Amino acid sequence: MKITVATSAGFCFGVRDAIEMAFDAAKKRERDVWMLGDIVHNEHVVRDIHDAGVKVVRRLDDVAGGTLLLRAHGTVPQVYEDARQRGLNVIDATCPLVSEIHEVARCLEAEGYHLVIIGDHGHDEVVGIAGQVKEATVVASPEEAQKVRRIKRAGVVVQSTQDIQNVKAILPELVSRCQEIKFINTICGPTRRHQNEIRTMPLENEVMVIVGSFTSANTCRLTQISKALNPRTRQVQSAEDLDPAWFEGAETVGVSAGASTPDRLIREVTERIASFRPGSEVVNSR
Repeated sequence: MKITVATSAGFCFGVRDAIEMAFDAAKKRERDVWMLGDIVHNEHVVRDIHDAGVKVVRRLDDVAGGTLLLRAHGTVPQVYEDARQRGLNVIDATCPLVSEIHEVARCLEAEGYHLVIIGDHGHDEVVGIAGQVKEATVVASPEEAQKVRRIKRAGVVVQSTQDIQNVKAILPELVSRCQEIKFINTICGPTRRHQNEIRTMPLENEVMVIVGSFTSANTCRLTQISKALNPRTRQVQSAEDLDPAWFEGAETVGVSAGASTPDRLIREVTERIASFRPGSEVVNSR
């Protein structure tokens, strides 16, 4: 059995940098380190950071002084101001590419556009983008776009991990409801690479395995895209979730993973799959 691991599988640089910042802050131990929400959507990473001594809270009111780490998804401007007023030392681990979307959103508002965000309702990144302006409309699907009120001037940005095909389906609906529309494609480079691979690998392999948390939007999106191309697609959070029966009769297996999935989990899953068939070959271009 040949097992091919996607080149793009696993941490993007924004997630990797944020996690390194968290561990570095915990290692210094000069003051208590707090994090407003989970740093990324992966239970294994969250547990490792907790074990390192970083405390996760849901509200600033629960922070008892020290250092506040702002996670990779970004947050609203008011959090920065509130943290400084409380005398907290702020470490901003927001992905630079997400920060760029924040800047684009503010510029669009300054130019007189109403901000429209193509993204998932309630997702941490989307909430942070919307918080950059006075008013924003979030659209998650073409069906929602059909219900958007008429907008004279719309400035459209995209959640960094959105599926480009969903964006392509939504845009025509928005165009028909706007007198003027300015679209900025803010899907990030790592997501584009993930999605480019996931549109070819399921066609080249008999079985696909996507590694990552079911709370991770980008991981679940990879699974959705892969499953549409190859019904023998499975998503697992760790090697323990694998079932040997999934690989019966298969000679080729593709493995990919979301941007919040640690390398060790990808390696453990790959090794476990290989153990089901002695002599299996692992093609790892990572």
